[in-house]
Amino acid sequence: MESLHNVAAGFAVVLEPTNLLYCLVGVVIGMLIGVLPGLGPAATIAILLPLTYGVEPVTAIIMLAGIFYGAQYGGTITSVLLRLPGEASSVVTVLDGHALAKQGRAGTALGVAAVGSFVGGTVAIIGLTFLAPLVAGFALDFGPPEYTALALVGILLVATIASGSKVKALVAAAIGLLLATVGRDAFTGAERFTFDSLSLADGIDFVPVAMGLFGLGEILYNLEERHRAVSAPGKVTNVWPTRKDLKESSGAVARGSLLGFFLGILPGGGATISSMAAYAAEKKRAKDPSRFGKGAIEGVAGPETANNAAATSSFIPLLTLGIPANATMALMFGALLIQGVTPGPQLVTENPELFWGVVNSMYIGNVLLLIMSIPLVGVFVRILRVRAAILAPVTALITMIGAYTINNSVFDVLLVVVFGAVGYLMKKFGFEPGPLVLAFVLGSLLESNLRRSLLMFDGSATGFFTRPISATLLVVFVVVAVLPLVRSVRNRRAAPSQVDAAPVKNRDVKNREEESV
Repeated sequence: MESLHNVAAGFAVVLEPTNLLYCLVGVVIGMLIGVLPGLGPAATIAILLPLTYGVEPVTAIIMLAGIFYGAQYGGTITSVLLRLPGEASSVVTVLDGHALAKQGRAGTALGVAAVGSFVGGTVAIIGLTFLAPLVAGFALDFGPPEYTALALVGILLVATIASGSKVKALVAAAIGLLLATVGRDAFTGAERFTFDSLSLADGIDFVPVAMGLFGLGEILYNLEERHRAVSAPGKVTNVWPTRKDLKESSGAVARGSLLGFFLGILPGGGATISSMAAYAAEKKRAKDPSRFGKGAIEGVAGPETANNAAATSSFIPLLTLGIPANATMALMFGALLIQGVTPGPQLVTENPELFWGVVNSMYIGNVLLLIMSIPLVGVFVRILRVRAAILAPVTALITMIGAYTINNSVFDVLLVVVFGAVGYLMKKFGFEPGPLVLAFVLGSLLESNLRRSLLMFDGSATGFFTRPISATLLVVFVVVAVLPLVRSVRNRRAAPSQVDAAPVKNRDVKNREEESV
């Protein structure tokens, strides 16, 4: 009964005019950002963080959440019409979505994507509604040792599961942990890495780091990368899919919903990995895999459903454990901290209005997405015609103004510039900024809980293994850390044996030929 009361109270919060307006604004901005190639939800949330200072916490998070899951569908529009993915999670949709557009079925592809996105998002919200309180109840048993182990596992999983070089991801995570130590020691008051600067005495603020790495860094990188002109798309007709299309895509939608939901929960998972996994699953189980890449409707339905389901389910570890599952959730974590709200198991019981308000806002947001997605296609495509040379300076100016207004500090603006240059160089040389931000966010949590744990255990690290939950998490940490090393050693051993086996095999063939002669 209490949970039903909380859910009803959450809907009462969402249906307030201000929250409904911010939900609408967030979804529209998300779709717009999804359409613009390169500038994803993480960069947008980083740029808009200063705007959340003047509103209520639940209102701010409702808007930022709308930006995140709204961006997943926005990227579909340009993927289908222009073969230009606006969002990383829409890269796979290009393959069959644009092929359908060439066949004159762009409306069908967009319609199926809209229906799949709505179903996937709704299924994930229902799962979030029922699963999140259970996870939070379990996590109430967590103490400093458990949070230490959980933070370690979260950082390592994100660094090792991230796409690209694992070594580079670990280096980025290490830099993030180092940056988290800057400032006064919370236990002793000693200054660390401040270089006698009063501006660094309280540590590096999260907002300039996020705005620099994701905002300014992305703008600089996209200016360099975005060279090719975008051709004007054709007209979109027959938007709503036929019964045949819905029947063909229904299985893909169901599988994408479940796959996206579970992959979104995992640290390092998220919309991009989920969409790729869903596409691979559909192609593998298809009777005729050769259809994929040539206009298979399942190749649009599966990935689009999965990325929306994953975008929603990634809120579970953030809201219940206080552990961001991906870079965008790390920014959400920072936004909550800015509002004076600490994500974690206590959030459900101590701040149920915020928790259930954010969860239930996703139901409204998904309905708004379904209603607006097709009518606004023409508007979003026109925005693509705005040259990057005009759009980028305006965005950079907004970023700088936002950075200054946080504390009215020129030092914050300088930090944004520094981290913008760092973000650009990281993208340029193949380093992902996501692990750095995640480690930076989790660094203070890891350090404070580690030191509290050592005080509890009189300085003995073996105390972590006397508690079942922390011991289990540390075993997971060791397995995840050691497994890649074992695989690399096996591969190195296998390579010479294969090379040695080749001459022996050739010798045997030669001997048989001589015997036959």
